[in-house]
Amino acid sequence: MSKVLVVSDDEATLDLIGKALRAAGMDVARAGTGKAGLDAARSLGPDIVVLDLALPDMDGLELCKRMNRDARTERIPVVVVSDQSAEMERVLAFELGADDFIPKPFSPRELALRVRRSIARAPVPTVAGDILTFGDLAIDVPGHRVLVKGRGVDVTATEFRLLTVLAKRRGRVQTREHLLQDIWTPDDREAIDARTVDTHIRRLREKLGDASAHVETVRGVGYRFAS
Repeated sequence: MSKVLVVSDDEATLDLIGKALRAAGMDVARAGTGKAGLDAARSLGPDIVVLDLALPDMDGLELCKRMNRDARTERIPVVVVSDQSAEMERVLAFELGADDFIPKPFSPRELALRVRRSIARAPVPTVAGDILTFGDLAIDVPGHRVLVKGRGVDVTATEFRLLTVLAKRRGRVQTREHLLQDIWTPDDREAIDARTVDTHIRRLREKLGDASAHVETVRGVGYRFAS
């Protein structure tokens, strides 16, 4: 049974989401503040968090950012629900680590389906030590090696960091700006722009061959690793 943490201070929203997800066979926990939500995500280790951006103690996007940068919660997908559905709000949510964005009002049935989709999109990979395995693709993190069908792939240090970051955040959209922030140094970022990410991703895909299907383009936003 999938475990879902719903974070909202609105009782009606909590009840609506909880009822829809329990009807879909999921186990639902609730938190009414951002701090309580972060603590619950760390302690419960849910399969997914459904996050209402309107929280009393912190902006929901701030909570999303904190989860994305915490080793204990960075792999938990987040589905945002909000009554603010402007493009900038959606892009910012994705940039800070959200997996999906659902504007209010929403259909409870659609919400349950999209939560299921997000959970399915982020399965736990096979891990042997610090080697991440996704089908024919293996990423040897301490050895800084990439293998496809057991054969080594000659990737640059930057390409390796890109692939590793995407794989560790599998299923979650990473914007070009976010990848620039995480992969390149401040000095490097002064001389490059977001198109540099596209160039490195293109070259990485060429080297991965069939395994390049793991690196998906999310048009207009960035990239996502598919297990």
